[in-house]
Amino acid sequence: QVQVMETGGGSVQAGGSLALSCEFSGYTYLAHTRGWFRQAPGKEREGVAIIDSSGNTMYAASAKGRFAIFSDHAKNAIYLQMHNLKPEDTGVYYCAVCTEADIATESLWAREDYYNGWGQGTLVIISS
Repeated sequence: QVQVMETGGGSVQAGGSLALSCEFSGYTYLAHTRGWFRQAPGKEREGVAIIDSSGNTMYAASAKGRFAIFSDHAKNAIYLQMHNLKPEDTGVYYCAVCTEADIATESLWAREDYYNGWGQGTLVIISS
């Protein structure tokens, strides 16, 4: 059974930085995609950034240039570094994994139905 656990998050002022961490267990597939989604208040959940088993990454347009995702295979973990945060980055951030394929493509990376493991979510609040 896939298990996903996020840590990090919190509250910072606009322009600040935060880092999120996510650890995985319960799967050993070579091809996989892991990443972050977020749900802002009153909005649907959306993809933020992902990284596949080959290190290919995809970012939402709003995250490009400010967020960086990277993985540590030895720890079976991924990290999201967020800089120059804006109030619109506020939301619950979910870590997710697709254990069956590398899906770092424009048409697939943000499709939630491809992800079969989800964390509980961690709250990020950016104040103006």
